[in-house]
Amino acid sequence: MDDPREGRLGIGELARRSGVAASALRFYEAQGLIAGSRSSGGQRVYPRHVLRRVAFIRAAQAVGLSLEAVRASLSGLPERRTPTKADWERLARAWQPLLDARIAELQTLKRKLASCIGCGCLSLKACALYNPQDRAGREGPGARYIPLNRPL
Repeated sequence: MDDPREGRLGIGELARRSGVAASALRFYEAQGLIAGSRSSGGQRVYPRHVLRRVAFIRAAQAVGLSLEAVRASLSGLPERRTPTKADWERLARAWQPLLDARIAELQTLKRKLASCIGCGCLSLKACALYNPQDRAGREGPGARYIPLNRPL
């Protein structure tokens, strides 16, 4: 429902125009990333500027930022407004160290993976990729999960 008199979009129209599923929009709203209201008929409606906010969220996720990092960035904007070009440039500069660290992690993973291919060790105890220096063994017997990627 796109109501030009009120400048509001129904959730279906917002989903169609943003390319984001309605369920994801409801999730973003529950997470405080976007805000809508209810029409007199009880339908979810959003101000038009939420389109830009959703685009901002998607762009930030596309570069690997967690929703927590996105939420923190959006909360720093005055009056919870949509980011401007200047805001985006400032936020992008602030995200550079996070992205550089992520790139370094991926380059390290790539090197380790290349040296691991074909080794045939089949041993999580000796594997430099999944269990460097047998970290899992120091935690005691049994299966262990070693996260290779940490959220930004």
